[in-house]
Amino acid sequence: QLQLVESGGGLVEPGGSLTLSCSASGFALEGYAIAWTRQAPGKERETVSFISPTGDRKNYGDFVKGRFTISRDDAKSTVYLQMNDLKPEDTAVYSCEAGLADSSGAYEYIYWGQGTQVTVSS
Repeated sequence: QLQLVESGGGLVEPGGSLTLSCSASGFALEGYAIAWTRQAPGKERETVSFISPTGDRKNYGDFVKGRFTISRDDAKSTVYLQMNDLKPEDTAVYSCEAGLADSSGAYEYIYWGQGTQVTVSS
């Protein structure tokens, strides 16, 4: 079965850190762009971070403000999201998705994971 699997979520105190992993099952991540998104209860899904297939382009949501770092290891078919200085407002289900560029250069996301819960609370 072709899918993405997220891991690394959990409960952390404000100011703490977590590293999320997004691993491909049944296919290789090489050549895919990866986006991390999150959705908190009662809120719309928002994009947290993006990494291009070659890793040369990385984008972050404005709310990240230098606290998160996205990286990829195609040999392990895994993308990581290092999250530092976590805040209660970062509490959400974090999911990853893999996409390929279409003829216009826009990415069409075709694989998604189930998500991992991140809770920031004292």
